[in-house]
Amino acid sequence: MKTIVILLVTLFSVGIQAQEKKNKNATYTFEVNGNCETCKQRIEKAAYSVKGVKSAVWNIETHQLDVIINEEKTDVTAVKKAIVAVGHDVGDMKADDAVYDKLHHCCKYER
Repeated sequence: MKTIVILLVTLFSVGIQAQEKKNKNATYTFEVNGNCETCKQRIEKAAYSVKGVKSAVWNIETHQLDVIINEEKTDVTAVKKAIVAVGHDVGDMKADDAVYDKLHHCCKYER
């Protein structure tokens, strides 16, 4: 019986150590294509639609999106996918042509 208890405690300890500690305030910056204030609103809204996003600010001039996420709830890939889903290219992730084509003419950028 004592051996079983020791074995269970050892396995439990190893399991706890194997878990990666997630950052509750992870900061990422990446490029998102867009042109105007309408793009800014759409991009930021898409980012905030992902559970775990605490902050999302897109800069029109630099095309950089700064996000703060809780990595216990999401990851940066989920944020990028949400933005691509509304028609904006993110780095090597391209928005579907049909979705991009529905953007207002001022929101279209050279692809």
